[in-house]
Amino acid sequence: MPHKMTLTGSATGPLREYDRYVAFDMREKGSPSAPKGLKKSTFISYTVFVAKKAFNKTGLTKKSIMHEKILVQGEPTLDIPIDECPGEIGIICFQITVLPNKNDKEANESKDKKEAQQEVVATKQEEKQEPVAKEAKTVQPEVNEIPVQEKKAAQSKKQQPIQPKGTKDVVSFEDIIVPEAFLKTRPNPVKTEEVIEFVKRTGHLDKPLTIEKESKILKDGYRRYIVAKTMKMENVPVVYDYQK
Repeated sequence: MPHKMTLTGSATGPLREYDRYVAFDMREKGSPSAPKGLKKSTFISYTVFVAKKAFNKTGLTKKSIMHEKILVQGEPTLDIPIDECPGEIGIICFQITVLPNKNDKEANESKDKKEAQQEVVATKQEEKQEPVAKEAKTVQPEVNEIPVQEKKAAQSKKQQPIQPKGTKDVVSFEDIIVPEAFLKTRPNPVKTEEVIEFVKRTGHLDKPLTIEKESKILKDGYRRYIVAKTMKMENVPVVYDYQK
């Protein structure tokens, strides 16, 4: 079974057009946490080959491909002539997806912060008005304090990091080890994009990953692992699979 590969990033050179396909170069850096005794991997260059029909569906152009962040899923090949494949590894692309723009993400985060600030201002205004209400009704002062206390508790809860339901722990993304069996599979790109959109809306994964507690080996959730890598998450939610 051919080895499947997933790349994320932008093109490092101009788009090259051929008869029925286009090609462009990318590069990725390996994991910084190599096992002891082994050298850390450096940048590897790739040349990606995409059918023109699939490329045109992305809406990318010769200029935009070097500025947009893309997700490429495919398999390596050694059958491309060296003059068409300047990269160290050639990739036959099965699926290419344009990922959300960082500026759009920052704009959404800025909007969320602005809404949170407006809520804080509104709460402070209510707290200032509260003593007037106490003077008007001195018989039951505690009744007027309850709504303000509940709002403070709700705000405190809202500020805490949100994790998907069932999360038992949060670990560093770099600590997770992916078995070779997962690397040979290709998650459904449509479902992968749905999870990416979910993270964009909520700021967290839809479900935790399943790993072994001691070894940190991934047992389930390879699609969410790919999404976490694409969104450059430093920490991910997990549940543990205890092996007897």
